Amino acid sequence: MIAPTARNQFINRPVVRAAVACAAAGVVTFQWFGNATQGYVHTRSLFIWWGSQWFDPAAETQHGPLILLAAVWLFWRNLRLCSKPAPGPVAAGGPALVALLAGLALHLAGYAMQQTRISIVASLVFLWGVLALAGGRRWGRAAVFPLAFLLLAVPVSFVDSLGFFLRLTVTDWAYALAQGFGVHLQRNGTQLFSPDGHFQYDVAAACSGIRSLVALFALALLIGYLNFRSWWGRLALALAGLPYVVLGNLVRVLAIVLVGEWFGQASGERLHAGSGVLVFLAVLGLLLGTVPLLRYAGFKAVTADDEAGPVFELPSPVRPWIVAAAAGLAALAVCFAAAQLDARPAQSVAGVRLSEDGTAPAALPDFVGTEWVGRRVEVTAVEREVLPADTGYSRKEYVAIGDLRRRVFVSVVLSGRDRTSIHRPELCLVGQGWTIAGRFQHEFSAGGAPVPATVLRVEHAAVDPRAGAAPVRSLFAFWFVSGDALEPTHWGMQGRDAFDRLRHLRADRWAYVVMQTMVLDGDETAAFARMEDVLRGVWPAVRGGDPKATQK
Repeated sequence: MIAPTARNQFINRPVVRAAVACAAAGVVTFQWFGNATQGYVHTRSLFIWWGSQWFDPAAETQHGPLILLAAVWLFWRNLRLCSKPAPGPVAAGGPALVALLAGLALHLAGYAMQQTRISIVASLVFLWGVLALAGGRRWGRAAVFPLAFLLLAVPVSFVDSLGFFLRLTVTDWAYALAQGFGVHLQRNGTQLFSPDGHFQYDVAAACSGIRSLVALFALALLIGYLNFRSWWGRLALALAGLPYVVLGNLVRVLAIVLVGEWFGQASGERLHAGSGVLVFLAVLGLLLGTVPLLRYAGFKAVTADDEAGPVFELPSPVRPWIVAAAAGLAALAVCFAAAQLDARPAQSVAGVRLSEDGTAPAALPDFVGTEWVGRRVEVTAVEREVLPADTGYSRKEYVAIGDLRRRVFVSVVLSGRDRTSIHRPELCLVGQGWTIAGRFQHEFSAGGAPVPATVLRVEHAAVDPRAGAAPVRSLFAFWFVSGDALEPTHWGMQGRDAFDRLRHLRADRWAYVVMQTMVLDGDETAAFARMEDVLRGVWPAVRGGDPKATQK
């Protein structure tokens, strides 16, 4: 009789077969019941949703494939360095079962809240359970950092906010330093241009350093992990990447401005096209140069003994087939619960008055007082294509009879079952060519009732600066409304919505309300007065007196 090979012995181990069964259950769950949001990326697959973010320029996660490759290499490296397990049964059945069930429970919570990023975290927890079951504590230990490292490939919205402040910082410093070099510039938000129109430059997201920040943070964390024993040393190196990125992109912007002003905008554009890689390499060099400095400061270097510490294997009280059966039943329960959530209709409670058929916000009034006349504004084909089909709209532009320049745009977008109907305004503004130059909180008053809002100062280069005119400036105010809440921020709306969905299994129809008006002659006070005047006349028709009146 032919003796089985070592590979066949490994494959035939009951614990490996149990791990494969758990992995199959996870693939089914995350593939067909992985994503509850159908806006923007229309798929039920968590894997497709996550992977699509890596190839979407707006998501700022193009480094995702590199993070994945690095995580796989780290896991393989850690397995080689970890001590060989002692002979005997695998000891990770209990921890693996906890991780598998916790991952599925967390995913169901993320699915109910329609927060796909939570489901991504859940999938990584589940994957750790599969690896720990297959390879015991040795594999579980080797997989901790690589799986945590994959979190850097998850798109998060706070990166956009950080990028906004980085844009302002780089613009401020580049403007000040250019003056020191004798180059006199004019500035509008994140735009820099010479008074005679010889050169014009917009510090976009790519030039603020935000695109390279996350990638370099991941690289710094990787370098720190490979070079330092303590997590304090690793974190110190990672945090050093932030000033390095800002400094590198500041030098880049300043060089482009100076070259463009001295040799023409075409020369500046050529430098812009080729300088991104140079900045990345320069920052990488600074990170590598910081490693010996941190060692000199007292952070100890990692050694082979640290990486290959003892891994003790003890008999596991939880049998592999019990783990596989429990994980399979839990995955089946999660799929059934997800299907039930998908079948639930949108709640009838809305934050605004509804049209007769209940599918859209009630029409805005045609007149506000005796001064303002409302003109209907059609929803664009792009909006209808991108947002879910059951999204409702109501919008008008109000024009002052006495002065046609005085206009206030009012829009109400009402969600259906999918929360992605209610999106961050930055997505549309940037896509329409606006530059966000500032943001702050403001409380409007509508008939004595406070209406908290976020206000963005936005600019549009609709007027050619070379003609001697500055870009168009505008105030863009927005807030979110549910049946019993007003939230001025997207984060606040998401938090309240997630709480209601998870705690009460209630999905209110949130409304996203926008007001926008041009800043005429640089007078923001008058712009706020226009918005307040229109809001007082529109808000009773939008909100209604009693939130319960919005139920149908």
